[in-house]
Amino acid sequence: MMADSPSTAQAADILMVTFDALRFDVAERAYRDGRTKNLAALLPNGWERRHSPGNFTFASHAALFGGFWPTPTEPGPSPRPFALRFPGSRTLNEQTQVLEGSNIVEGLRKLGFYTICIGGVGFFNKLTPLGSLFPAMFDESHWRPEFSVSQIHSTRSQVHTALDCLASQPPSRPLFLFMNLSATHPPTVGYLQGAREDSVETQEAALSYVDRQIEPLLDGLRQRRRPLNAFLMSDHGTLFGEDGYTGHRVGHDVVWTIPYGEFCWEQPL
Repeated sequence: MMADSPSTAQAADILMVTFDALRFDVAERAYRDGRTKNLAALLPNGWERRHSPGNFTFASHAALFGGFWPTPTEPGPSPRPFALRFPGSRTLNEQTQVLEGSNIVEGLRKLGFYTICIGGVGFFNKLTPLGSLFPAMFDESHWRPEFSVSQIHSTRSQVHTALDCLASQPPSRPLFLFMNLSATHPPTVGYLQGAREDSVETQEAALSYVDRQIEPLLDGLRQRRRPLNAFLMSDHGTLFGEDGYTGHRVGHDVVWTIPYGEFCWEQPL
């Protein structure tokens, strides 16, 4: 999916979205039931089942920003779209964009990309040194209480901020836009009327809400009149009582198995 010469004016914008804590079975069911029509239009073949590089938000994003992508569940080689120059790397091919730096955000910046982070969960809130670690990688980062897991309209607020960021940047410079969407992270009980506790059903309702917020973001990216490479994924799943577990940060198949998708478009500059 990567453009051949990302340092040139022809480089595609890059969109990376993590749907925090979203389970594969929930994403697949929402897709099958027609509850995520905007996402389905982007991913006509549905979600791909992959394994997360970590079992909670910090671990997964540390791996992602290091260039270690979710891996297919089937055996075999799994080349990565991005990698940092590192001796002994085996998961590279001719399409892998090898970057210089301590993380892929820094590597893309060195190639001329302007980098933007729209945070969601606490690891992006910039309220503590730990919550500032990932945002500090970017040229520009945003987090407000309205983006957090406790806010029912978090995705709408995040998209509005992303659109302001897109509008402020000239189309002549390629962008790397990263968004961590908190709505699918527990608590999701508020997205399903009458629900009393978090469940597969409440997370599916949260994902349906997220889907309804996607279209303005896509319109904002289209208005830049640039090609786009997009990577959509969960960072990990979460448990709703299976085998006695609730939450994540445990080595359970439901936590490791996540939805993943890519799409791209070519547009005149």
